[in-house]
Amino acid sequence: MERVLVMRSASAADGPAVRELIAARCDWMEERGLPSWRPSIDDLVSQCDNPCGDVWVLELDGSRVLGRTTLQEQGPPWGWTEAEKTEPALYMTTSVTDPCFREVKPGTLMAWWAVDQAAQRGACWVRRDCLFPELAKYYQSQGYELVREVERGRHRLYMMARAAERLELTERFARAATGMR
Repeated sequence: MERVLVMRSASAADGPAVRELIAARCDWMEERGLPSWRPSIDDLVSQCDNPCGDVWVLELDGSRVLGRTTLQEQGPPWGWTEAEKTEPALYMTTSVTDPCFREVKPGTLMAWWAVDQAAQRGACWVRRDCLFPELAKYYQSQGYELVREVERGRHRLYMMARAAERLELTERFARAATGMR
């Protein structure tokens, strides 16, 4: 049986599945002594009902949510130069994936989808940031480059970017889903 992965706009009906997804990721993070999303679960779930349509889910077979992310046209006011802020870009934030489906690489698929979306929408870049050097390395494995590190309050942020380009994802999504349990 061929299994199908789809990126689609989130809705309020996705709330329970997104809550379950984030709770699973929190458990995974806490078991490893990492800071977790747990204090933000209610906020992240409520964003599924965002009227801007900028919250997306990666869904398996029309029934299981494997990931959730936000893709916006307006980025944070920090970390980017004034010239960079004028360039058309999409900003990918709050990406969370189900740790039970690592073999599918849901984070990578969502990141590649964002690169393709940026190209389709006429943007030059997909930008994102993170707090942890390990996460920055993971994003680099997805083709994002470290633009700079900036201090924000008591945190160091890793500002990342990848040039927008059209990617053929239909086959990648289908191949990723083949043979899954």
